[in-house]
Amino acid sequence: MVALALVAAGVGVLVVLQRNLVNSAGLQAEVAAREVATQVAVGTPVDHLDLPDEDDRPVQVVDADRKVLSADDDLHHAPPMADFARAPHPEGRSDGDHGDHGDDDDEDDAPARGSVADHAGFRTVTLRLHHDHPAGQDFRVAGLLATTPEGRTVTVYAGSSLDTERQAVGGVRDAMLLGLPALVLVVALVTWLVTRRALRPVEGIRAELAEIMGGDLSRRVPQPASRDEVARLARTTNATLAALETSVERQRQFVADASHELRSPIASLRTQLEVARAHPELLELDGLIEDTVRLERVASDLLLLARLDAGERPRAERLDLAELVRDELAHRIGDRLPIAVTLPDAAVPVEASRTQLARVLGNLLDNAQRHAGSTVRVAVRPGAAGTVALDVTDDGPGVPPDDRERIFTRFIRLDDARTRDEGGAGLGLAIVRDVVQRHGGHIEVGDAERGGARFTVTLPAAPPTP
Repeated sequence: MVALALVAAGVGVLVVLQRNLVNSAGLQAEVAAREVATQVAVGTPVDHLDLPDEDDRPVQVVDADRKVLSADDDLHHAPPMADFARAPHPEGRSDGDHGDHGDDDDEDDAPARGSVADHAGFRTVTLRLHHDHPAGQDFRVAGLLATTPEGRTVTVYAGSSLDTERQAVGGVRDAMLLGLPALVLVVALVTWLVTRRALRPVEGIRAELAEIMGGDLSRRVPQPASRDEVARLARTTNATLAALETSVERQRQFVADASHELRSPIASLRTQLEVARAHPELLELDGLIEDTVRLERVASDLLLLARLDAGERPRAERLDLAELVRDELAHRIGDRLPIAVTLPDAAVPVEASRTQLARVLGNLLDNAQRHAGSTVRVAVRPGAAGTVALDVTDDGPGVPPDDRERIFTRFIRLDDARTRDEGGAGLGLAIVRDVVQRHGGHIEVGDAERGGARFTVTLPAAPPTP
């Protein structure tokens, strides 16, 4: 790519250089033609004209009949140096923008007596003036009309050699051709060195990641002191490793807590079965059923949390939140305390999974029944800005402000003196928050008006049907 760019730039430089040199030669030719034309205009005889002596600046004075009146020795008996389609005209100076030299009666093209045309015409021609140029020599020729005081119109041709232009362009071209490979080689070497140095931290990051993948997630990749893309890559990689370490640690803790929770009912079941085998008369079916139900509940909670962690999207359907609360309360049996219900008369539509929302309501009611003193309250109400709210309130001791975020952590119990059978496995509120968040809502814990705790679940309201 660098070589192509340099070649394109070199061609452009050569074209501009050649054009400037040709224009400079044309200017020199015009100056020489104007000097001779001025002599003609003031009445100097054609055989006494002061012509340039340089070999690279030939001059011819031609009359209207294309007869050479005055010229250098090499051009005196030669035809005119250049033929222009039109004579020089004040409206243009480009090649071919001139009139017929032989038209003496053309008052528009011929200047007044004793004057010189304002504009000259130009053309590049090849002339053979010297034996050292057997193929001829290129000249930039300027043609200029001049009128003697007697009214005779002549054309003055003056040329300027283009050898200088050819040599200059050739020298620059040769220098470019010689310097281009060396320049491309230097650019390639510098690019390789700079790229290797810039990517050296990337190799360090790769090597450290290869070591970290061996199992030690506490290590971090080296972070350069620069403020470039590599440094940002290192920072992002370290942040990713920190998040991965936290996730793995959380997973390990989850597995350990789950194993601990499952071990207790399994050990209790085994003990009761072994006692029943040795002493059938001591078999307690109620205890076996209770431990089995608890084991089933813990397994169900763990399975739901695993699905939520895996990113499983709930199957949403349009349902009435107030109707769902009525149905779930009608199916609850064995509650320790009565449940007071406050529901609106109008429907409260939401788009959610009925099974998972029923699980949220059931876990909140179980938590309230466990801590309430005399009553549990449930209310459904419209929320703010297109939301609906579900409130579950109890009149128990409430939740301290410092623990209102901690209670949603898995396997957390605030009352350490509470037995596991009474306090549950510590997964209910964690499931509530995860399910609510999967539905685009959030849950808050506050103080009830009559004392106790109030759990408020806020969900997006379903859009109105057509």
